[in-house]
Amino acid sequence: MHAQPEIGEAAIRQPVFVIGLPRTGTSILHELLAQDPANRVPMTWEVMHPWPPPERASFASDARIAQVEKHFSGIDRVLPGFQAMHPMGARLPQECVALTAHDFASLIFHTSYRVPSYQTWLDRADLHPVYASHRRWLQYLQWRCPAERWVLKSPGHLWALDALLAIYPDARIVQTHRDPLEVVASLVSLITKLRGLGSDAVDPVEIGADWAGRLAAGLRLASDARERAAGGPARFFDLRFGDLMGRELEQVRRIYEHFGMQLLPEAEARMRRFLAENPRDKHGTHRYSLDFAGLEAERLRPAFAEYQRRFDVASEPMDQREVSV
Repeated sequence: MHAQPEIGEAAIRQPVFVIGLPRTGTSILHELLAQDPANRVPMTWEVMHPWPPPERASFASDARIAQVEKHFSGIDRVLPGFQAMHPMGARLPQECVALTAHDFASLIFHTSYRVPSYQTWLDRADLHPVYASHRRWLQYLQWRCPAERWVLKSPGHLWALDALLAIYPDARIVQTHRDPLEVVASLVSLITKLRGLGSDAVDPVEIGADWAGRLAAGLRLASDARERAAGGPARFFDLRFGDLMGRELEQVRRIYEHFGMQLLPEAEARMRRFLAENPRDKHGTHRYSLDFAGLEAERLRPAFAEYQRRFDVASEPMDQREVSV
């Protein structure tokens, strides 16, 4: 940016951040919002290979797209069933954890590998510089490929909402909500599968104990940050998982209305087409249960009671699930 100072001088105006625990519908919401040409999202291919900067004229045909698709082509062979848990592709929007990974400050590392000492360091780190870097990444990516607004997503923002709001003081926040016990069970299944790619010693019981407490802490941190946030409740939009699934476009309209954004017919048509082409079971089903994580609902529920009360999140029956989210 020193050679091209105009990159760092460009504004990032009223970005929309989708936050919420993993497995709460953040991915499908992000993918839907990405269908609006007015929205700019970090695409997987440009985050994985950010140089040279993406160009508007070649954004849909960049050679890096095929390169990344080839990279992901064997995912079902090395991680059978993972696409049912978390679809991957060059043309899918990428989470902010992949951007902050460039600064070695990302939730992605302890998700993919068992690195508790690293995660302890990250939990205590001052993340303001990381979010300042995150902003520079957006300025760089939009340099030759701008749009009206950025729409971003990551569960990792829950743990760092104070820093996010300090760097993006006009950010608009959509927080998704779901029964946390469903989240824990689904996430442990995903992490167990993911860590199996790099280790033969993966313990879902240890993962469950670790991440149940970690998720509860993230929700508390985000709630406290919201209490301190300038601008009041109007800058936040709360969305329950049960209200989103099956009524996606209805909820998207509510988000646009809440933040005073215009949803044009073309954008809504593109969203409708995306839903038709990407049904929930497109990549198969995802089975998970608390038993697999060595956890009991009665003992786990109190850790999330205040969160569920504050955001009116209902408890769901904890039988074995077979879904794709």
